[in-house]
Amino acid sequence: MVVIRLNRVGSKKRPKYRVTVADSRAWVKGKFLEVIGSYNPNPRGEEKKLVLDVAKAQAWIGKGAQPSERVRSLIRMAKTQA
Repeated sequence: MVVIRLNRVGSKKRPKYRVTVADSRAWVKGKFLEVIGSYNPNPRGEEKKLVLDVAKAQAWIGKGAQPSERVRSLIRMAKTQA
């Protein structure tokens, strides 16, 4: 099964996340099919909190990908920003 999930990057105590499309059996930080956005829970200065390609996310969901609960809420947040 294909899932849309968050992949943590960034330094210690400064988390940033990539929104990735991956096989559910793959290791969380391992192989992924595509990066469709990024999420920064604590932006500083000019950094954006959420950058997400909603069209790509909807396309993957249309193909059967299952978003995690957090990614589902991020997609809703990105739709309201646009």
